[in-house]
Parts: sequence; structure tokens; C-alpha cells
Amino acid sequence: MITLFGQTYAWTAPEILIPGAALLGLALALLLILRAARRSARSAEPMLRELIFMGQRVQALSEGQERLTGGLTHVSEAAAHSQSSLLRLMESRLADVQRQMTEALHGTATRTARSLGELQQRLETIDKAQANIEKLSGNVLSLQDILSNKQTRGAFGEIQLHDIVQKALPSDSYTMQATLSNGRRADCLIHLPQPPGPIVIDAKFPLEAYEALRRAQTPRQQQEAATLLRGAVRQHLRAIAERYIVEGETADGALMFLPSEAVYAELHANFPEIVREGFGLKVWIVSPTTCMATLNTMRAVLKDARMREQAGAIRKELSLLYGDVDRLSQRVENLDRHFGQAAKDLDEIKISSDKAAKRARRLDNFDFEELAPGLSAPPALGKAAAE
Repeated sequence: MITLFGQTYAWTAPEILIPGAALLGLALALLLILRAARRSARSAEPMLRELIFMGQRVQALSEGQERLTGGLTHVSEAAAHSQSSLLRLMESRLADVQRQMTEALHGTATRTARSLGELQQRLETIDKAQANIEKLSGNVLSLQDILSNKQTRGAFGEIQLHDIVQKALPSDSYTMQATLSNGRRADCLIHLPQPPGPIVIDAKFPLEAYEALRRAQTPRQQQEAATLLRGAVRQHLRAIAERYIVEGETADGALMFLPSEAVYAELHANFPEIVREGFGLKVWIVSPTTCMATLNTMRAVLKDARMREQAGAIRKELSLLYGDVDRLSQRVENLDRHFGQAAKDLDEIKISSDKAAKRARRLDNFDFEELAPGLSAPPALGKAAAE
């Protein structure tokens, strides 16, 4: 008997036999399958080992691939880093090159601009010089026009004379266009003291006769021009002697100013008799250079005369100066005496200071704790106190 699911059955019951047969057949089938599987396993064991070996190889290959992948990743990262560094270096180099090129271009542009500016300035200077040359050419033509006229030529000599006198003498020592008692008007009157007295300077310019002498090419032309120049200068000398030497009013001589060194040199070189004739008339011919030297001599004469006029005032001032120096000497002596007294006081103060310092050192070295109660001060302290 067998009990299944709460019911009891006999071993020979169909409900038991059929499932039992089925189970038995199933068990036999399982045994057959297991036997076949065992045989298959034994036959597949070499294949399984091969598969295991192949799996190990595949795993090894996988690990190698992983290592290769890591190496490639590292190499890629290194290459990327190197490439980045190279790019940064190239960018830095390019920036440096660009900066240098920019600086070079800027410097070149600056130098070019400076050169162009200097060139512009030089061109402007050349333009100004050209304008000055053109203006000077016009002035030369104007000067020729001026000198070709007797009145304007006389004015030219007077202006040059005034410029020389103004540079050489004080403004109160001369008068331009001074009128004398005889009604004659002098180009310049120098107020010299007596003697010699005021002296007249008159400007003359025998340019026409001198130009004729320069243009003369034949001996006859030279002789005619020399006669013309001699007559013109002699006429000027006599006119100055008659008009500007006034007895009792002016000096007994006068000066004839020639505003040309060339005419002056020509007269002294080739017409010495005219110069001597001027000496006889007491009329001395001067050029711009010799006139300046003569005026400087007159300046010294004027200075000496003014010094003589002021001699009394100078003596008075010297007397006052002597009194000031004497008082200054006395005050210096007083100050020196005060300084000596101050130095003596300082020495005494120093002595008192040294004594006070010695007393302070004695008190500092004295040990009060060693002094017993009721005892008097030691002799050294008592002596110090007495001092």
C-alpha cells in the first residue's frame, strides 16, 4: 500500500503502476542520457581543454589589448600634451616674432616719420632761406636805388653814423642833428668837455666819384675819375671846416665820416695829399671802424671829465666810508670782547658741570644698604657734601 495526496493505493493499482512505469522509464532514460553524456564528456574533454586554452589565450589577448589600449592612451595623451606644448611654444614664438616685427615696423615708421619731419623742416628752412635770398636781392636793389640818389645816400650815411655813435657813447653825451649858432645843422655833435670842447661829426659819401674810379679802364678814364674823387672829397673837407668849426663854441677840429671802408682805404692808399689837406683844415676822415675807435677814446675822455666833476662828491663819500669802516672796526672789537666773555662763561659752566657729574658718580657708587642705622655718612660722602 502507498498513500499519495491523502489517498491509499495498492501497489498493483493502475493509478500506481502507470505512473511508476512512467517514472521507471524516465529514470532509465535519465541513466541512458547520463551514460551518453559521460561518454560525450570524455570525448569532449580534449575539446574542452582546447576551449579553456583558447579562452585563456583570448583572455591574455584581451589583457594585452587592454595594456595596448592603455599604452596607446598614454601615448595619445603624451602626444596630445606634446602637441599642446608645441602649439603653445609655436604661439609664443609667433607672438615674439609678431611683437618684434611690430616693434621693428613701429621703429621703422617712427624713424621714417622723424626723417620725413626733419626733411620737412629742412625744406622749410630752404624755403625760408630762399625767401630771405629773394628779400635780400630786393634789398640789394633797394640799396642800389638808395645809393644812386644823393639825398637818400646822405640819409644812409647819417643812419649808419647814428648807429655807431649810439653803440659807443652814452645817450646824454651826444646830439644828433644839432643846430649850431651859425644856423648850420650838424649830423652829430659830441659834447666833449673843455678842452677840446664839442666836436662835430658830419657824414659824407662821394660814391659817384668812387664808382667812376672803379669803372675806369683806360689811363685817361682813371685820371678823370681820380680828379673827380679828389675834387669831391676836397669840397666836403672845406665845407665841414667852414660850417662846423665855430670858434668859442666847438672844438677847433671836426670829423668827416665815410660810411664805406673801401672809399676810406682808397683815399689813404692813392690820395694821401687829400688826407694831409684834411689834417691842415683840422678835419679828420674816419671810416666805420676808425670812427668806433675814436668814439671809444672820446668815451674815456668823457668818463675822466665826469670823474673830475664828481671828485668832491667822491671825496665826501670816501670820508663817510672811512667813518663807516671805523665804526665797523669798533663794533667788531666789541663783538670780539663779547665772544671772549661768552667763552669764559662757557668754560666756567663746563667746570661746574664737571663737578656736578663727579658728585653724581660718587652718589651712584655709594651703597646705602651698608650704612648701619644711626651711623653718620662716611668721610668721602661728607667731603663731597662739603664741596
